[in-house]
Amino acid sequence: MQYLHTMVRVEDLDASIDFYCNKLGLIEISRKDNDKGRFTLVFLAAPGDEARAREQQAPMVELTYNWDKEQYTGGRNFGHLAYRVDDIYALCEKLQSAGVTINRPPRDGYMAFVRSPDGISIELLQKGEPLAPREPWASMANTGEW
Repeated sequence: MQYLHTMVRVEDLDASIDFYCNKLGLIEISRKDNDKGRFTLVFLAAPGDEARAREQQAPMVELTYNWDKEQYTGGRNFGHLAYRVDDIYALCEKLQSAGVTINRPPRDGYMAFVRSPDGISIELLQKGEPLAPREPWASMANTGEW
């Protein structure tokens, strides 16, 4: 398992970039605008981790800016922790067997979400290419929020 990033929703992208980059000293690694989803993702890395972060080998902070204004309450501005895993199906099966709810099953063989006992959302991403879809995951519905 490899720790990838922590996602934080931000209300003012310019102010957040000023804080995280100009004041805190993080470095912008990439930026993606998603017109269809109406959001921007900005990935930041610590100084000295830039090269490794570009290869997704160093942990980053993901700033998510939703273009449609929203007031974040109840911790909604904190998104999730993300981990790359060797076998997403095996890990989800292990978690489910241990009583963990798979909130967003890995229907695509690539991505799943679970929650910690404190309600922290955890994203699991398959290392490399997605695995071929298979049951019971392929037809499993989402459960709760992720």
